[in-house]
Amino acid sequence: MEAKERIIGRDRLAAFREENSDKRIVFTNGCFDILHRGHVTLLEQAKRYGDLLVVGVNSDRSVKSLGKGDLRPLVSEGDRIYILLSLRNVDFVTVFDEETPLETIEALKPDVLVKGGEYTRENIVGADFVEKTGGRVERIKMVEGFSTSNIIDKMREDS
Repeated sequence: MEAKERIIGRDRLAAFREENSDKRIVFTNGCFDILHRGHVTLLEQAKRYGDLLVVGVNSDRSVKSLGKGDLRPLVSEGDRIYILLSLRNVDFVTVFDEETPLETIEALKPDVLVKGGEYTRENIVGADFVEKTGGRVERIKMVEGFSTSNIIDKMREDS
């Protein structure tokens, strides 16, 4: 399947869910601005929870609205999508323009919602919805020392 065919628009999420009703759909999300080992580990482990891994990616506008700094995102939305789709564990990508993926989660109705261990259960957007619809929430232990902010800070120190 071509990479562009693996990008699911918001308007197609409910149909995608219906078309794959026999599959366990896993969802995770993030900016994925500078892809690093922590991201790859999260995606590898998330995939283990189901048949299809759908990754929600913050749009460029959404990243800017999160207050991560004037320079963010460093990598454009299109390039972030391309890179994620090149990873063997990522089956599909969807982009969301809001600050949180709640509307995306509600449209997709994933069986499993995965976030990094830095989030508490109470801070995971969509957790209540997923559990109310019969799904579950999983937290993946972070790989120590890997974060986009740490990489950016190191680059600033080295320059």
